[in-house]
Amino acid sequence: MSAAINDEASLRDHVGEPIELAVVKARPSLDKYSREFISRSPFLSLGTSDSAGKVDVSPRGDAPGFVLVIDDNTLFIPERPGNRRVDSLSNIVSNPNVGLLFMIPGFEDTLRVNGRAEVVTDQTLLEQCAVNGKAPKTGIRVAVEEAYIHCAKAFKRSKLWDPASLQDRSEMPSLAKMILDQVSPKDAPPNDSDVAAGDDLVEGDYKDNLY
Repeated sequence: MSAAINDEASLRDHVGEPIELAVVKARPSLDKYSREFISRSPFLSLGTSDSAGKVDVSPRGDAPGFVLVIDDNTLFIPERPGNRRVDSLSNIVSNPNVGLLFMIPGFEDTLRVNGRAEVVTDQTLLEQCAVNGKAPKTGIRVAVEEAYIHCAKAFKRSKLWDPASLQDRSEMPSLAKMILDQVSPKDAPPNDSDVAAGDDLVEGDYKDNLY
């Protein structure tokens, strides 16, 4: 069994140094390419951690351009209705450091943005993010500290946007079925009626509570 690497010097000895372009490409603010990338992106992953270092990554998605670029140093992400766990928001309140990964369907490049966030209830910003007449209750304002385009190797390996890579969702149980199985006692698994009710609840939430 191989030994773990526990310090950066050993890591560098093992992996080597990055090429200069990979280092200098990181910009301290958004440029024209970052701004356009964000305007085209309908999806991002938001990485946060609490004050103890416990981490979380949460998906955020909406119509392209749903993330507002306030200026070259500031982004605003509307907080749409969810399950009210507020994992990301709770983490940000205790530790403002965040990482964002923007994706665009069909693009194999991604945009990485790192910075410091705060949870805000600025009505002017929230109203700009209204959909179907419904403005979000809160949002995340991010002070950008670093932004850079990331290469396509992960997407080329995974073939994420390749239609031939699409998998049949019916090969796994529904969301409600899996969660009910996970939380039910082993001697009292959910019955078909329970699962059907759970499926209806999930679909109703998708229909009525996206915004």
